Amino acid sequence: MILLLLACTSGGSSSDKADSGSVDTAADTSVDTDTDTSVDTDSGDSGDTAPVGPDAFVDDVVSYTPGDFAGFGQDRLPEIVYGPPDAPGGGGASTDVLTLGQEGEIVVTFDVAIVDGEGPDLLVFENPFTGWYETGYVAVSEDGEAWHEWPCDPTDVAGLYPGCAGVALVYASADNGVDPTDPAAAGGDAFDLADLGLTRARYVRVRDSGANTYAGTSGGFDLDAMAVVNGEPLE
Repeated sequence: MILLLLACTSGGSSSDKADSGSVDTAADTSVDTDTDTSVDTDSGDSGDTAPVGPDAFVDDVVSYTPGDFAGFGQDRLPEIVYGPPDAPGGGGASTDVLTLGQEGEIVVTFDVAIVDGEGPDLLVFENPFTGWYETGYVAVSEDGEAWHEWPCDPTDVAGLYPGCAGVALVYASADNGVDPTDPAAAGGDAFDLADLGLTRARYVRVRDSGANTYAGTSGGFDLDAMAVVNGEPLE
Protein backbone atom coordinates (compact mmCIF):
# COMPACT_ATOMS: atom_id res chain seq x y z
CA MET A 1 0.00 0.00 0.00
CA ILE A 2 1.60 3.22 -1.05
CA LEU A 3 -0.38 6.19 0.04
CA LEU A 4 -0.41 9.26 -2.19
CA LEU A 5 -2.80 11.95 -1.02
CA LEU A 6 -5.16 9.23 0.12
CA ALA A 7 -8.41 9.94 1.95
CA CYS A 8 -9.34 6.86 3.96
CA THR A 9 -12.71 5.94 5.37
CA SER A 10 -12.59 3.78 8.47
CA GLY A 11 -14.00 0.33 7.91
CA GLY A 12 -14.01 0.81 4.15
CA SER A 13 -12.33 -1.17 1.41
CA SER A 14 -10.02 0.58 -1.04
CA SER A 15 -7.18 0.17 -3.49
CA ASP A 16 -5.19 3.37 -3.84
CA LYS A 17 -2.74 2.24 -1.16
CA ALA A 18 -0.16 1.18 -3.68
CA ASP A 19 -0.09 4.53 -5.39
CA SER A 20 0.26 7.17 -2.51
CA GLY A 21 4.35 -3.61 -0.97
CA SER A 22 10.90 -22.21 7.27
CA VAL A 23 8.50 -24.77 6.17
CA ASP A 24 7.71 -27.49 8.67
CA THR A 25 8.93 -30.30 6.43
CA ALA A 26 9.91 -32.99 9.23
CA ALA A 27 -3.72 -5.31 -21.34
CA ASP A 28 -3.44 -9.22 -20.65
CA THR A 29 -0.02 -9.43 -19.09
CA SER A 30 -0.16 -13.08 -18.12
CA VAL A 31 3.27 -14.42 -17.25
CA ASP A 32 4.78 -16.62 -19.93
CA THR A 33 5.70 -19.76 -18.05
CA ASP A 34 8.13 -20.70 -20.81
CA THR A 35 10.19 -17.62 -20.06
CA ASP A 36 13.23 -17.92 -17.84
CA THR A 37 12.34 -15.88 -14.75
CA SER A 38 15.21 -17.07 -12.58
CA VAL A 39 16.97 -14.51 -10.43
CA ASP A 40 20.70 -14.06 -10.09
CA THR A 41 21.20 -15.31 -6.56
CA ASP A 42 24.60 -13.66 -6.42
CA SER A 43 23.05 -10.21 -6.67
CA GLY A 44 23.05 -9.73 -2.93
CA ASP A 45 19.32 -8.99 -2.82
CA SER A 46 17.99 -10.73 0.28
CA GLY A 47 14.37 -9.74 -0.32
CA ASP A 48 12.37 -10.64 -3.42
CA THR A 49 14.55 -13.29 -5.03
CA ALA A 50 13.75 -16.78 -6.16
CA PRO A 51 15.14 -19.10 -3.46
CA VAL A 52 17.72 -21.80 -4.03
CA GLY A 53 16.33 -25.04 -2.66
CA PRO A 54 12.99 -25.62 -0.92
CA ASP A 55 11.58 -22.86 1.26
CA ALA A 56 8.19 -21.60 2.38
CA PHE A 57 7.67 -18.85 -0.19
CA VAL A 58 6.41 -18.46 -3.76
CA ASP A 59 8.70 -20.22 -6.21
CA ASP A 60 6.99 -19.54 -9.53
CA VAL A 61 4.26 -17.31 -10.99
CA VAL A 62 2.17 -19.55 -13.23
CA SER A 63 -0.08 -16.74 -14.48
CA TYR A 64 -1.02 -13.16 -13.72
CA THR A 65 -4.16 -11.70 -15.24
CA PRO A 66 -4.55 -8.09 -14.14
CA GLY A 67 -7.93 -6.44 -13.97
CA ASP A 68 -8.74 -2.82 -14.70
CA PHE A 69 -6.79 -0.31 -12.60
CA ALA A 70 -3.83 -2.66 -12.12
CA GLY A 71 -0.26 -1.76 -13.01
CA PHE A 72 1.58 -1.15 -9.78
CA GLY A 73 4.39 -3.69 -9.31
CA GLN A 74 4.08 -5.30 -12.75
CA ASP A 75 7.51 -4.06 -13.80
CA ARG A 76 9.01 -6.22 -11.04
CA LEU A 77 7.23 -9.46 -11.82
CA PRO A 78 7.80 -12.18 -10.88
CA GLU A 79 10.35 -11.26 -8.21
CA ILE A 80 8.02 -8.88 -6.40
CA VAL A 81 5.97 -11.76 -4.97
CA TYR A 82 8.97 -13.93 -4.05
CA GLY A 83 10.35 -14.18 -0.53
CA PRO A 84 8.85 -13.19 2.81
CA PRO A 85 6.55 -10.23 3.35
CA ASP A 86 8.19 -6.84 3.33
CA ALA A 87 6.02 -4.94 5.80
CA PRO A 88 7.80 -2.33 7.93
CA GLY A 89 6.69 -4.13 11.09
CA GLY A 90 4.28 -3.25 13.83
CA GLY A 91 1.33 -3.82 11.53
CA GLY A 92 2.54 -1.30 8.96
CA ALA A 93 1.77 -1.55 5.27
CA SER A 94 4.27 -2.67 2.66
CA THR A 95 4.80 -0.90 -0.65
CA ASP A 96 6.57 -3.96 -2.06
CA VAL A 97 3.38 -5.31 -3.64
CA LEU A 98 1.72 -6.37 -6.87
CA THR A 99 -1.69 -4.84 -7.58
CA LEU A 100 -4.22 -7.25 -9.08
CA GLY A 101 -6.76 -4.70 -10.30
CA GLN A 102 -10.52 -5.18 -10.42
CA GLU A 103 -11.17 -8.93 -10.32
CA GLY A 104 -7.61 -9.59 -11.45
CA GLU A 105 -5.87 -12.75 -10.30
CA ILE A 106 -2.54 -14.45 -9.84
CA VAL A 107 -1.66 -18.15 -9.69
CA VAL A 108 1.54 -19.30 -8.02
CA THR A 109 3.32 -22.47 -6.96
CA PHE A 110 5.87 -23.36 -4.31
CA ASP A 111 8.74 -25.82 -4.34
CA VAL A 112 7.04 -27.64 -1.49
CA ALA A 113 3.52 -29.03 -1.29
CA ILE A 114 1.04 -27.45 1.10
CA VAL A 115 -0.31 -30.13 3.42
CA ASP A 116 -2.98 -30.18 6.09
CA GLY A 117 -1.26 -29.98 9.44
CA GLU A 118 -1.95 -28.52 12.82
CA GLY A 119 -3.64 -25.12 12.54
CA PRO A 120 -3.42 -22.94 9.42
CA ASP A 121 -1.48 -24.28 6.47
CA LEU A 122 -1.04 -21.14 4.36
CA LEU A 123 -0.54 -17.42 5.03
CA VAL A 124 -1.37 -14.72 2.47
CA PHE A 125 0.07 -11.27 3.03
CA GLU A 126 -1.60 -8.19 1.58
CA ASN A 127 -0.85 -4.68 2.87
CA PRO A 128 -3.83 -3.58 4.95
CA PHE A 129 -3.82 -1.13 7.78
CA THR A 130 -6.51 -0.55 10.37
CA GLY A 131 -9.61 0.80 8.69
CA TRP A 132 -8.35 0.18 5.16
CA TYR A 133 -8.82 -3.20 3.55
CA GLU A 134 -8.70 -4.61 0.02
CA THR A 135 -10.20 -8.06 -0.10
CA GLY A 136 -9.51 -11.11 -2.22
CA TYR A 137 -10.62 -14.71 -2.65
CA VAL A 138 -8.06 -17.46 -2.07
CA ALA A 139 -8.24 -20.87 -3.74
CA VAL A 140 -5.95 -23.89 -3.97
CA SER A 141 -5.50 -26.74 -6.41
CA GLU A 142 -3.47 -29.91 -6.68
CA ASP A 143 -3.29 -29.93 -10.47
CA GLY A 144 -3.87 -26.28 -11.43
CA GLU A 145 -7.23 -27.10 -13.01
CA ALA A 146 -9.69 -28.14 -10.27
CA TRP A 147 -9.91 -25.29 -7.77
CA HIS A 148 -11.21 -25.15 -4.21
CA GLU A 149 -11.95 -21.67 -2.87
CA TRP A 150 -12.37 -20.61 0.73
CA PRO A 151 -15.67 -18.78 1.30
CA CYS A 152 -15.16 -15.01 1.52
CA ASP A 153 -17.72 -12.26 2.11
CA PRO A 154 -16.24 -8.99 0.84
CA THR A 155 -19.47 -7.13 1.64
CA ASP A 156 -19.54 -7.92 5.37
CA VAL A 157 -17.85 -4.80 6.73
CA ALA A 158 -19.13 -5.32 10.28
CA GLY A 159 -17.73 -8.85 10.34
CA LEU A 160 -14.42 -7.65 8.91
CA TYR A 161 -14.79 -9.53 5.62
CA PRO A 162 -14.84 -13.12 6.97
CA GLY A 163 -12.84 -15.65 4.99
CA CYS A 164 -11.19 -13.05 2.77
CA ALA A 165 -7.54 -12.27 2.33
CA GLY A 166 -6.44 -8.67 2.67
CA VAL A 167 -7.72 -8.16 6.20
CA ALA A 168 -5.12 -9.17 8.80
CA LEU A 169 -2.25 -6.78 9.50
CA VAL A 170 1.28 -7.95 8.69
CA TYR A 171 4.06 -8.06 11.29
CA ALA A 172 6.80 -10.15 9.65
CA SER A 173 9.48 -8.93 7.29
CA ALA A 174 12.83 -10.12 6.00
CA ASP A 175 14.60 -7.88 8.49
CA ASN A 176 12.76 -7.87 11.81
CA GLY A 177 13.24 -11.48 12.92
CA VAL A 178 9.52 -12.30 13.05
CA ASP A 179 8.98 -15.78 11.61
CA PRO A 180 6.80 -15.33 8.49
CA THR A 181 5.59 -18.94 8.77
CA ASP A 182 4.30 -18.55 12.33
CA PRO A 183 0.58 -17.73 12.19
CA ALA A 184 0.65 -16.49 15.77
CA ALA A 185 3.34 -13.90 15.10
CA ALA A 186 3.58 -13.13 11.39
CA GLY A 187 0.15 -11.64 10.80
CA GLY A 188 -1.39 -12.08 7.38
CA ASP A 189 -4.52 -14.02 6.55
CA ALA A 190 -4.47 -17.68 7.55
CA PHE A 191 -6.05 -20.52 5.59
CA ASP A 192 -6.54 -24.15 6.63
CA LEU A 193 -6.87 -26.93 4.05
CA ALA A 194 -9.10 -28.83 6.46
CA ASP A 195 -11.79 -26.19 5.99
CA LEU A 196 -12.00 -27.28 2.36
CA GLY A 197 -11.76 -30.99 3.11
CA LEU A 198 -8.32 -31.16 1.48
CA THR A 199 -5.07 -32.75 2.62
CA ARG A 200 -2.68 -31.38 -0.01
CA ALA A 201 -2.33 -28.64 -2.61
CA ARG A 202 0.29 -27.39 -5.07
CA TYR A 203 -1.18 -24.21 -6.56
CA VAL A 204 -2.58 -21.08 -4.94
CA ARG A 205 -4.79 -18.53 -6.67
CA VAL A 206 -5.63 -15.10 -5.29
CA ARG A 207 -8.43 -13.18 -7.00
CA ASP A 208 -9.45 -9.62 -6.30
CA SER A 209 -12.98 -9.58 -4.86
CA GLY A 210 -14.31 -6.86 -7.14
CA ALA A 211 -15.69 -5.11 -4.06
CA ASN A 212 -12.79 -2.72 -3.48
CA THR A 213 -12.26 0.87 -4.62
CA TYR A 214 -10.57 1.21 -7.99
CA ALA A 215 -8.62 4.10 -9.47
CA GLY A 216 -5.28 4.80 -11.11
CA THR A 217 -2.89 1.86 -11.42
CA SER A 218 -3.19 0.54 -7.88
CA GLY A 219 -6.76 -0.70 -7.73
CA GLY A 220 -7.77 -3.68 -5.70
CA PHE A 221 -5.90 -6.40 -3.86
CA ASP A 222 -2.17 -5.78 -3.36
CA LEU A 223 -0.19 -9.02 -2.96
CA ASP A 224 2.97 -8.82 -0.89
CA ALA A 225 3.85 -12.49 -0.29
CA MET A 226 2.61 -15.95 0.67
CA ALA A 227 4.08 -18.49 3.06
CA VAL A 228 3.50 -22.21 3.50
CA VAL A 229 3.05 -23.07 7.17
CA ASN A 230 2.65 -26.83 6.82
CA GLY A 231 4.51 -28.34 3.89
CA GLU A 232 6.32 -31.38 2.63
CA PRO A 233 8.97 -31.90 -0.06
CA LEU A 234 7.74 -32.55 -3.56
CA GLU A 235 8.17 -36.11 -4.79
